[in-house]
Amino acid sequence: MPVLPWLAAPPPAPSVRRAPPLPPSTLIQLPLHASSSSWSSCTKSGLSPRGPFATAADTPLGAPLPEPEDRDPLLLAALRAAHLRDEESRRPDPLFIDPYAAVLLSLDVACQDKDSRALRLMPSADHYRLVTRYIDDKLQDLISNSDDLRQIVLLTDGMDTRPYRLSWPRLSVVYDVSPGRVFSTTSQQLRGAGAKISRNCVVLHTSLESPDLQEGLCKNGFNGNRPSLWVLQGLPLFTFASLEDLLLIISSLAMKGSIFIGEVPRFPEWRGAADMASEQDRLENLFFTKGFRVSFVHYEKVAEDVGLCLDPPSKTHDRLLFIAEQLRFSDAQMESFRMHFERIEEDADEEGFEEL
Repeated sequence: MPVLPWLAAPPPAPSVRRAPPLPPSTLIQLPLHASSSSWSSCTKSGLSPRGPFATAADTPLGAPLPEPEDRDPLLLAALRAAHLRDEESRRPDPLFIDPYAAVLLSLDVACQDKDSRALRLMPSADHYRLVTRYIDDKLQDLISNSDDLRQIVLLTDGMDTRPYRLSWPRLSVVYDVSPGRVFSTTSQQLRGAGAKISRNCVVLHTSLESPDLQEGLCKNGFNGNRPSLWVLQGLPLFTFASLEDLLLIISSLAMKGSIFIGEVPRFPEWRGAADMASEQDRLENLFFTKGFRVSFVHYEKVAEDVGLCLDPPSKTHDRLLFIAEQLRFSDAQMESFRMHFERIEEDADEEGFEEL
């Protein structure tokens, strides 16, 4: 599959280094939620507004976090991701630095997360670090080379610190779409640590549990007549149908030419696929039917370009890294075109009436 010109990865580092391995974790299968025809109903079935799990937001400020068995599995997955970012930041030669990851962690996360049901939502440690670095680089490269790209939509686990740890151009608006209760926990912790977004920029949250994500983003000021950059890392996607619904929402909102980068899981219904190529073909077809031209990025190539060797090699990963371009007009663009043509018709009718 040809790679688009702007998909080129950063130039390779002069030397190859090997990151110290992380302790192995045992994956525990989470129960998958039944899919539905709409994204909102799918997410609502997977996350009740006040479910049986507790988060740090449910505890008094300064009190210990709930016991692991009582915690929301989405919170646990987000905490494990924060733990990996904090661990990477402490390496002698890190792929990235997240100064806020440690703020989000309780003292017992490192040892307790191995037994949580949240691990089903997490990629392997090495791949997570690589993808985080790759997305960081792509974000910074795309926004620094465009004067118009000032709408960034982060589809996250609720603990993405990119709004605070990355530098954003003036007047950028960062939209965070994530589980509401996890995001409230994160906001509470980050405010206490003094985290701030770049000057003259703003971060706005839309809850994943919103009955209508598209309407929620628009109410927060998202403009489909302006370019946007979408990032998918951490947002819980349990079924192939949930990805379809998400792509439909993005296709409706994103202006033609907008960019979508991120990582999707290999869904359980794909386990019988013959090879990775067949899965990529299926995903490519899905993206195309929703209006996107997609290209897949090999993890080994990303590792090579940043001077890192994946260990162990040649192991099939349970996720796919991609970058895509919106080929369709957004709903807002179509509405603008409609109104423009209506005005032309009205002006023509008035001119004809005057001639009579």
